[in-house]
Amino acid sequence: MAFDENLAARIRKTLARRKGVEEKKMFGGVGFLLNGNMLVGVWKDSLIVRLGDEQGEEALLEPHVKPFDITGKAMKGWAMVTPEGINDDGQLKAWIQRAVKFVGNLPGK
Repeated sequence: MAFDENLAARIRKTLARRKGVEEKKMFGGVGFLLNGNMLVGVWKDSLIVRLGDEQGEEALLEPHVKPFDITGKAMKGWAMVTPEGINDDGQLKAWIQRAVKFVGNLPGK
């Protein structure tokens, strides 16, 4: 299954005015980097978000969120939000903002 191009387009629109954002094809989907650090991405029809260890664990308690696990080993500090959790642009923006809050504090690459 290819990744959800519509979701990728919604992410592009949300990040359009932010400086330091780069888009790369990866892990069978697409990823968006902020200052060289992975920020969010699309895998199949879900949003993946980098939140850091503590925020990532807390996010897993929320509806429509599960571990980001495509290899049999969940990636710590990441979460996967199913389509039901990002139906509207407000939900999507909120997840992206959470990722920006974490990744924006990392040193650039």
